[in-house]
Amino acid sequence: MTPLLGHSITYRIAVGPQAGRKVFTLQTLPACDPEDQFGDMPGKVAGFSLHAGVAAKAHERSKLERLCHYISRPAVSEKRLSLTKNGNVRYQLKTPYRDGTTHVIFEPLDFIARLSALVPKPRVNLTRFHGVFAPNSKHRALVTPAMRGKGSKKVKVSDEPPTPAGRRASMKWAQRLKRVFQIDIETCSECGGAMKVIACIEDPVVIKQILDHLKQKAETNESSPLPESRAPPAGLSPGLFT
Repeated sequence: MTPLLGHSITYRIAVGPQAGRKVFTLQTLPACDPEDQFGDMPGKVAGFSLHAGVAAKAHERSKLERLCHYISRPAVSEKRLSLTKNGNVRYQLKTPYRDGTTHVIFEPLDFIARLSALVPKPRVNLTRFHGVFAPNSKHRALVTPAMRGKGSKKVKVSDEPPTPAGRRASMKWAQRLKRVFQIDIETCSECGGAMKVIACIEDPVVIKQILDHLKQKAETNESSPLPESRAPPAGLSPGLFT
């Protein structure tokens, strides 16, 4: 994975007969001055740049939520992904580069290598905190809404109603699932009634058994239709069954 990550950062082809060469790009716009593109907003350190042109104040919660939705978007947009006539993968950039590049062309194998470089390593924390927000900081419980950390036992819980930050910290997993992914598991899709989580199953074997049973049950219901209607029993008036 290390060579794939290195080639992805330097825009080099990682695998195939063209390994080591620059990725083929289409420059359909004239190049622009780097300072004119973002002004003095980006910060550059050790070859990496950070665009700091977007900011949200403390009370602008809706703007902060839109920003969080934006940074958590997928790495690749399928709408801007297409195939060329010779079978290569063409990706259209949402924002052209300052050198005028609007499209990037990959060979299929090299494109798969780029996708594999985006997959995070298993059991690795993708978000890390430092200073008073670090997990081992003794002051973390004093600065976080949920008051979690090594010093949480020393924090006195007040009887005052929870603040908006405290309510967000105490949000349940089902509520976060609905807010982020628009998946509501607390409302029945058939009757609209309220539902609640009664168990959390994590054993893969048990999960597979349940899914196989539901699949078999669905196939059984589809393969056995309702019986056809029949005439009333002999000797009885049809008017009794209308």
